[in-house]
Amino acid sequence: MQEIMGYIRRAITEYQMIQDGDRIAIGVSGGKDSVALLAGLAGVRHYIGIDFSLHAITLDNQFDGVDTDYSELEALCQKLDVPYTIKRSQIGQIIFETREETNPCSLCARMRRGLLHDTAKALGCNKVALGHHYNDAVETFLMNLFNEGRIGCFSPVTYLSRKDLTMIRPLIFASEREIRNAVARARLPVVKSICPVDGCTQRQWAKEYLAALEKERPGLTKRIFGAMRRGHISGW
Repeated sequence: MQEIMGYIRRAITEYQMIQDGDRIAIGVSGGKDSVALLAGLAGVRHYIGIDFSLHAITLDNQFDGVDTDYSELEALCQKLDVPYTIKRSQIGQIIFETREETNPCSLCARMRRGLLHDTAKALGCNKVALGHHYNDAVETFLMNLFNEGRIGCFSPVTYLSRKDLTMIRPLIFASEREIRNAVARARLPVVKSICPVDGCTQRQWAKEYLAALEKERPGLTKRIFGAMRRGHISGW
């Protein structure tokens, strides 16, 4: 995890993501990215020289009305000395049973985002850390370009005035491959998503399209990421 912590420290420093006194909620879905973020931030806080606290939050959509088992994540949080909250919801039932959404991802994302923000505020947090990484940024850029005809991406740091919360993305300099390898080497627990449409999303299309382009033009992802930063796209 040392390499991942190095990327996190760089992002925190370059974008001034964290200040003394911050109470940071970490959105931990159980996937490799959020687990790496949890372990990385827990490690970085010991040497970065900034006084901040962490609280991990997991949102359970309860697909098919069943509680997901997050006991391994709970044990990891105890090991890392990070308070942990599981927020159960009926999002899965609302989307797939009540509304029978044919394009569920957008609504699900909005509902989960709102629940995460509300839970973070209730816990007294002023910032929320998300596990978006280097590849996510480039994929989002392509999705916005091809699907909406606009040039943009999520920002490394975003202030939400309506919620009085700041969103930060400390993994933005880490690649998905590096995160996957770090999680495997550290033997961190990963909870596989049981969402019915997992792997069938617009995000997955962008990931596969970019991978195909990368085979034809090696280094393309890095060049797009560099262009986003040089062009100051969406605060990059």
